[in-house]
Amino acid sequence: MAEIRFTKEHEWIRIEGDTGTVGISDYAQGQLGDVVFVEVPEVGKKVSKGAQAAVVESVKAASEVYAPVSGEVTAANAALAGNPGLVNASAMGDGWFFKLKLSNKAELGELMDEAAYKAYVAGLG
Repeated sequence: MAEIRFTKEHEWIRIEGDTGTVGISDYAQGQLGDVVFVEVPEVGKKVSKGAQAAVVESVKAASEVYAPVSGEVTAANAALAGNPGLVNASAMGDGWFFKLKLSNKAELGELMDEAAYKAYVAGLG
């Protein structure tokens, strides 16, 4: 079964082997409101943990999406260009942003598991 980890900036990463699928959490899409534009990174781009990797714009605001871990982008969700609302409809499913080949699996240990993330969000009030 795939393992999911979260950042304090509300990105999630689903780990399957040495590949991670990245998106924003359901909480984040709820805070943003209706998503109207998503810019995903190009395949082949190298991203560093904590560095900007994508952009999401809603009717309320534009926000950076940060790489939860370091790696090389292996896929970008092209469906978001024509249907950015997928992020609202399925933030942790069809609304994923990009996939990457992990370059340092140890970085996953710095991320929260689902229970810790739920507690973190609950504490945001």
